[in-house]
Amino acid sequence: MKRIIWCAAVSMLPMLAKPAYATEAWQAFSCQLEDDDKTEADVVAAAKKWLKAAKTMEGGKDLQVSIHFPVAAAAGDTDFKLILRAPSFKDWGTFWDGYEGSPAHKIDQEADEITTCKESRLFQGVVIDVE
Repeated sequence: MKRIIWCAAVSMLPMLAKPAYATEAWQAFSCQLEDDDKTEADVVAAAKKWLKAAKTMEGGKDLQVSIHFPVAAAAGDTDFKLILRAPSFKDWGTFWDGYEGSPAHKIDQEADEITTCKESRLFQGVVIDVE
């Protein structure tokens, strides 16, 4: 009987254990500047304004944004990449579920004068820590 209880307990351990790595949600947007008179500084300023509003929303407190401009390679039809990083898919989903009509959405609509981000991809990010 003790052996059956032990086997049952051992088989349940994987369900109770935390994963050995943390996964983050990364959404990568491919963006283009709207006009030739718009600059990288305009993009950065708009992203800061958007992130400030996004952090006030449910699920947005720990969001991070980074912008990546090409330096020495052809980027195709993309002027830059905008990466939205959420600490979990739960936070990412909560944030996007409340996006329509939110403060961040309103700022996003204002930013249409500066840039257009027509496509995005969602990634699972695995953070690598070394000791």
